[in-house]
Amino acid sequence: MPRVSEAHLAARREQILDAARRRFLHNGFHSTSMQDVIAEAGLSTGAVYRYFRSKNEIIAAIAGSYATGLREVIGDLAADPELGLGEVMERVVEVVDENTGPDGVLRLAVQVWAEALRDPAVAAVAEQIYVTMRGNFVELAQRAVEAGELPADADPKAVGATLFSLVLGYALQRMLTGQPDLDTYRAGLRSLLTACRIR
Repeated sequence: MPRVSEAHLAARREQILDAARRRFLHNGFHSTSMQDVIAEAGLSTGAVYRYFRSKNEIIAAIAGSYATGLREVIGDLAADPELGLGEVMERVVEVVDENTGPDGVLRLAVQVWAEALRDPAVAAVAEQIYVTMRGNFVELAQRAVEAGELPADADPKAVGATLFSLVLGYALQRMLTGQPDLDTYRAGLRSLLTACRIR
């Protein structure tokens, strides 16, 4: 019997995760069963259970993967010495804005947050993701202090945590109320960051 390639295994796993994402976005975690995911994936029950023993394992896998792209973008922007604090924040909220629509990964993020409050495995994955992402903003704040964009006595950990909250807060507002629009929010960020510089 020929051995299945790693590429095939990875593609099959992603097929299952894509099916689960579609169902979760449409019905939510709790209204989606393993049978729903299996039907959406178009695979046999055994094929799906070969990769994931439960719906919670799928949720944990999605929690680990949905933020990867966003985390990398934020990390790359925060590490770019050519970009100032305001420019990075404006670009980050652009990325967030692109991911808050009906099929956006941040809609799954909200479900992951809720699931993390009741499932320790999902909570552990979410914590790892958000500690890393917050760390990107701490690095950004440290660089801004060194560049004179923030007061010399600013605590990068405190500022980084606050900057991260501004991004998550924008995402929630957009998804729950449709407001504020991107331009309005970026204008608000500019005003806040300008006030920090002239303090």
